[in-house]
Amino acid sequence: MARILIVEDDRAIALGLRLNLRKEGHDVWMAQDGEEGLRLALEPEVDLIVLDVMLPARNGYDVLKEIRRRGNSAPILMLTAKGLEGDKILGLKLGADDYLAKPFGLGEMLARVEALLRRRPPPKAERERIRFGEVEVDLDAQTVQRKGEPVEVSAQEFKVLRLFLTSPGRALSREDILARCWGAEYEGTPRTVDNFVRSLRVKLEGNAEEPRHFLTVRGHGYRFER
Repeated sequence: MARILIVEDDRAIALGLRLNLRKEGHDVWMAQDGEEGLRLALEPEVDLIVLDVMLPARNGYDVLKEIRRRGNSAPILMLTAKGLEGDKILGLKLGADDYLAKPFGLGEMLARVEALLRRRPPPKAERERIRFGEVEVDLDAQTVQRKGEPVEVSAQEFKVLRLFLTSPGRALSREDILARCWGAEYEGTPRTVDNFVRSLRVKLEGNAEEPRHFLTVRGHGYRFER
């Protein structure tokens, strides 16, 4: 399902389009003049805009130009009663994605709408952020903040931090941490893990001497608690 905005002053055409687009499972908004159309077009929920050229208050070309100037990249299908090649070229140059001259067949209209919707980029996945105490970690961007201020961590520190964050409540042995963060071929000693955990405590705990999140599991390794 997509949310489609129809900006069309001919009420009969607009209602007919709305009826048939709803039958296809879409949510449809309507506007009957250019000013209202522009206002609704700038809503972030709009997936596609069907925009007539001849509109009261503000013509379709002006609306199209302003939509693109504002950085809105939603697909736009222009409608016009004019069949001149120059009008089509102007609309496309201003940022329209497709163009349909009136009168048009309903089947062609629906096919063009579906084709434009298929071109939409997939929705961006929500960034994976993990918060604990006064710390926020963006796992995608590999950034760390504490009390809203950036914290510098090395690439290797971030590997260790990621392992802890994705294994909350689990006791991890030093050997397991070495293998998963440095690789099975790494020839360092478990003391390496101790040094990195100490560094994370200093940077991210309120009190490194009395940690609340990066906890020691005596005789085994470490455990992360949120």
